[in-house]
Amino acid sequence: MIVALTGGIGSGKSYVCKLLAERGISVYDCDAHAKDLMRTSKALQKQLSELVGDEVFRDGHLRKAILAAYLEVHVQAVNAVIHPAVAHDFEQSGQTWLESAILFDSGFDKRTHIDKVVCVTAPEEERIRRVMMRDGISREKTLEWIARQLPQEEVVRRSDYEIVNDGIQLLVPQVDQLLSLISE
Repeated sequence: MIVALTGGIGSGKSYVCKLLAERGISVYDCDAHAKDLMRTSKALQKQLSELVGDEVFRDGHLRKAILAAYLEVHVQAVNAVIHPAVAHDFEQSGQTWLESAILFDSGFDKRTHIDKVVCVTAPEEERIRRVMMRDGISREKTLEWIARQLPQEEVVRRSDYEIVNDGIQLLVPQVDQLLSLISE
């Protein structure tokens, strides 16, 4: 069974992945692998160069500022190049869990077979606080990032399971219950 873990920025997906790892479940991090593929895959570098322009890579190194500027207007075009490579890499990895913050936003859920989706949620103020502390950015910038993602309620609606990371409900019992439900 293929399980996708998703949730908005600051919801606590990384912590849930840590809890899963403690239970012997390795989770494929789509964002980390996308960055790695852009660094190592000559085919992906070629596709991005054709799309963005030759200046996006210098001596084989990604120039993040150039890609970020291009992404501001052409996010779907970039996703159409990167996401198939990440989906293929996931399928070749042998892993059965993946983590993607923008699973539905980007259409990644349509690029590879997924049996169940787990959404990690948190109250917006808690998410804002976590992102500001983690990334050292302003409240305004954090709100911009949150606004670029699907509303949390929509992600929950499209998911099969929800883990609530509100600082009140304990996560360990929720993760253990999830694993019990999924294994049935």
